[in-house]
Amino acid sequence: MTVTTTSHPAVDAERADLLAALATARTALTSTTQGLDDEQAAGSPTVSGLCLGGLIKHVASIEEGWMRFVAEGPSAMRYDLPEGVTWADLAAGTAREVPQWAIDHQDGFRMLPGETLAAVLTRYEQVAARSEQIIAALPDLSATHPLPEAPWHEPGAVRSARRVLTHVIAETAQHAGHADILREALDGRKST
Repeated sequence: MTVTTTSHPAVDAERADLLAALATARTALTSTTQGLDDEQAAGSPTVSGLCLGGLIKHVASIEEGWMRFVAEGPSAMRYDLPEGVTWADLAAGTAREVPQWAIDHQDGFRMLPGETLAAVLTRYEQVAARSEQIIAALPDLSATHPLPEAPWHEPGAVRSARRVLTHVIAETAQHAGHADILREALDGRKST
């Protein structure tokens, strides 16, 4: 299964180039799963614990979250902590309660029981299509939103739609490289 970009004749050249770069990175990532069954896609052939299906789930989730941020602003990315839990508790692993968003983030790196590679790839295709719609509909890639409060964001920082899109491209390409290593460890096949 290959994630492709839908042609948007109304988008300007910059958007078309950025969307094409993202489509190329998506294809590099998803092509690593060609010919695999669900068990292989869920397998962790290296000490990292990463699996191919999980990498695709993670990248789809990250892309979806950032595109919601582009469309809706910082309220689309919330990192609320349970009452009485601090960021230090969470980082140290001593939090009495872990927020659902943190659990979901961890689960996004693996295929859970009952998940299939076909479903993971289908969801990624849906996320990709929605991302392209959001980017095509923006009046300007320079539109910015403040980043939500979180320890990994600089206080008061903002991100433009353009910067978000280049971040998603970089993240996808980075994980496509990880996926190449995982695929080669699984069965010796090189995807590139």
